[in-house]
Amino acid sequence: MSTRTNTLVFDFDGTISLGHGPVLAYANGIAEALPADSATTLLDELATGLAAHPSGRVPGTDAIDGYGYVRELAITHGATEDTLSTAYLASRERLATLDAAISAPDGLAAFLAEARASANLILATNAPATRIPEALELLGLTDAFDEIHTSVGKPAGLDAILDRWLPEGRVLAIGDVWTNDLEPAHRRGASTALVTGTLPDVDGAVAAGASDDDAASERTITPDFAAATLDELYPVILDWLAWELR
Repeated sequence: MSTRTNTLVFDFDGTISLGHGPVLAYANGIAEALPADSATTLLDELATGLAAHPSGRVPGTDAIDGYGYVRELAITHGATEDTLSTAYLASRERLATLDAAISAPDGLAAFLAEARASANLILATNAPATRIPEALELLGLTDAFDEIHTSVGKPAGLDAILDRWLPEGRVLAIGDVWTNDLEPAHRRGASTALVTGTLPDVDGAVAAGASDDDAASERTITPDFAAATLDELYPVILDWLAWELR
């Protein structure tokens, strides 16, 4: 049992793992199953959308991230659910390879080592466990986390992790999608830190992929902390960790 009373809950894709590599691997897998013209159009549309909106949260769509944007495009070009599922699982098999390259935010390993002195570090992702250990090794984060949870099923699945750690003390949830990564924690009284990507000027919930209905409702919540990149949040998170010592 840890004696640390603070807990940081991190998302994976788009938070500690950066880059379009996995999303492009997903799109390429879908394209292989489509007619040539549809495949070309899909990849061209994706390139244009990601160039303008690197987070994958493209205005006029319901996508909350790059995977969601690929899915929406693919369906318009006739991709089936079986095709989408097969391509997604294949993309995760390529995670942290040249076919699905990723990188870590600047200084992440050193930051986590410092934070771990006073916090339990939890990784919680909706992605399957496939190649997560290899990805963490590539990112320089082997053994950086106290617990790793995969196939979490966020947003609802985050509650089990919150059930475990909220009784121990303060919890700060950190992620790039308000609806999945942060809203459940906010609802339970935990603190939240949003990585907004390239949309820091947009309200937190909307920038993180909330629907228009969410934006018009009480669920549109500005997070406790927000910055375009995770490394910009390091000082804020360390201050949050030190607050109870003051």
